[in-house]
Amino acid sequence: VCARAYNTEHQTELLKSACGLMSEDRFVLLVVDSATALYRTDYIGRGQLSDRQVHLALFLRQLTRMAMEFGIAVVLTNQVVANPDGNSAFGSKENTLKPIGGNIIAHASHTRLSFRKAKNANRICRVIDSPVLPESEAPFSVSSAGIDDATG
Repeated sequence: VCARAYNTEHQTELLKSACGLMSEDRFVLLVVDSATALYRTDYIGRGQLSDRQVHLALFLRQLTRMAMEFGIAVVLTNQVVANPDGNSAFGSKENTLKPIGGNIIAHASHTRLSFRKAKNANRICRVIDSPVLPESEAPFSVSSAGIDDATG
């Protein structure tokens, strides 16, 4: 099942619809691609920052409830922006990116990962924060067969 949200209210309605589907059938995974993108367009400027963060927090709380109630894994993808002061939320001076959503996203997430491009078709997944995994990196490759070990 796949759905596209057109604004934050629609995104919330889609969660309610997903709950209905999950009460009728067994699902194991819910993916929310670019979780904060609609919030950045629906709530513009610092004047709406508080409203945006409150709505985002409620949305994330609904996802947490769904994960617990239906026993599903929830995967969020998120946007990052350049951090001009050079302090990175990812703990590295050379990586000056920070995630959109701030502490609201950080506190709602159990495990945070960062992905970056490496040589050729390889990517690197870095564990940023997790209650069960140590900070580490793992190279991998995506091919027509799926996810593979990194190639030379």
